[in-house]
Amino acid sequence: MKKHFLILACITILFSCNQKPTADFLIQNGTIIDGLGNPAIKGNILIRNGKMEFVKPGANINANKTIDATGLIVAPGFVDVHNHSDVGIFDSINKLNEGFIRQGVTTIVGGPDGNFSPTVLRQLIGAYKTQGIGTNTAFYIGHNGIRREVMKKDQKRAPTLDELNQMKALVKEGMEMGAVGLSTGLMYDPGMYSKTEEIIELAKEVTAYRGIYDSHVRNPVHAFVKSHREVIEISTSANITGKLGHLKAVGLHNNGTMSEIISMVEKYRKDGYTIVSDQYPYNGAQTEALRAVIIIPSTMKEAAIINVLKKEGENNKALDLLKSTLSNKSKRAQIKKTSEEGENGGFAWLKATGYSSMRITSSADYPELVGKYLSQIAEEKKMDPFDLVCDLIINTEESSYITLGGINEKDVQTLLLQPWNMVASDGTYVKHSTSSGGHPRSTGTFPRVLGHYARDLKLLSLEEAIRKMTSLPADVVGFKNRGRIKNGLPADIVIFNPETIIDNSTFEQPNLYSSGVIHVFVNGVPVMQNEKMTGNAPGKYLSLISKDK
Repeated sequence: MKKHFLILACITILFSCNQKPTADFLIQNGTIIDGLGNPAIKGNILIRNGKMEFVKPGANINANKTIDATGLIVAPGFVDVHNHSDVGIFDSINKLNEGFIRQGVTTIVGGPDGNFSPTVLRQLIGAYKTQGIGTNTAFYIGHNGIRREVMKKDQKRAPTLDELNQMKALVKEGMEMGAVGLSTGLMYDPGMYSKTEEIIELAKEVTAYRGIYDSHVRNPVHAFVKSHREVIEISTSANITGKLGHLKAVGLHNNGTMSEIISMVEKYRKDGYTIVSDQYPYNGAQTEALRAVIIIPSTMKEAAIINVLKKEGENNKALDLLKSTLSNKSKRAQIKKTSEEGENGGFAWLKATGYSSMRITSSADYPELVGKYLSQIAEEKKMDPFDLVCDLIINTEESSYITLGGINEKDVQTLLLQPWNMVASDGTYVKHSTSSGGHPRSTGTFPRVLGHYARDLKLLSLEEAIRKMTSLPADVVGFKNRGRIKNGLPADIVIFNPETIIDNSTFEQPNLYSSGVIHVFVNGVPVMQNEKMTGNAPGKYLSLISKDK
């Protein structure tokens, strides 16, 4: 009797050893686009222990849950290489990063525009590991953040040799923490005071780690070609990949100049250098209330009062005071100088972009002005453009909104077609709402490309559009196990309806979530199922120097 039981036990053990463990999910009957630009195929994918595997047709699979993807696209999760939701998801209430999950984004790269020093990165990474996050997150180490720490308030000069060495050490520290490269914001304080040579020396610290150089360029409006050539000079001098951050030709005077940038990039790529760009698919840059271009001199008593009122949340009182201040002709003359030139030569939007770049995106009081540039309106009304701005602020009940950089739609489409150009949002964390204020890129970037440009305009194929959102950006930042459907890789997967995927956000209502993404997996865990958030937060901090990228 004992002998029979022993034989049965052995058979059971052998049988169980030959059986693969039960899969967590089986995704069947979907159209798979692998992210590498290959033609779509019909197939099944299973997710087991956080990894993905192709399944042969007709294979007998034991899965805890089956997803029928008939009529749907199964693709790698999208990789957003220029993203500002990093600070938003620092708050545990926002940790799921829903606005980007609903776009199909599973990995964001934060810290662009030179923002973060190692101190800030440490705080963010620590919080993510403690509370969990919905999307994987990686970072750039930032020049502006480092420069502020080292040079304090004395920024309007070149660093001393000792200060430069301190900054180099901080860049290296950031790379040792796993940053994907160095980012700069040369249009902003304090990066605007740095010389090209300073950035080259810092970029060289990235070379040994095979990181990249990403830049918000120095003067994208008034020195468009020269500023982007500087990025190439820095990256080629450091022998690293150069990325032209959120590339766009801003302003009426730059219409058509995108072709010069494309030719320049093509030349360097032909010579063996890796130069790439990213782009959000909208014909307007950052949006702000019109009053954001006003800079009241710090010596004027109203400046301090308005700032205090804003901090206390009493914006109506602050706006009333701003209107009365602008109505005073002598004070207006002083404010015009600081608003157009910057206080003590500092940053000012009217200096950085100007009236011929600012286009009205919404105005409840003057709807007939929507779509027009401030320079055009001033010319039509035969008035000084700053007086126009002041009058529009004073004479409106509801705030008018502008894009700080209008872009020609033809240039948007021309750049989108370039094989070395990636799709990225430059977006921030927002909650779904019908309110004004903000930019539609934060909620609509990826579905807009898939729905508007690929499906509706047929500007590019779905396979190529997805490549620009997946394997291309993943490879650029060094995460070659992300951004593709391949056996054994982490299961970052988006499943969407190709017939319905679309952005719903507009410049008038920029915070509406997108439609058409049905299921999203991050590291094999469902974060959205049947268009509903699951509450799971399986995202990881992705380090360039870690094996688990």
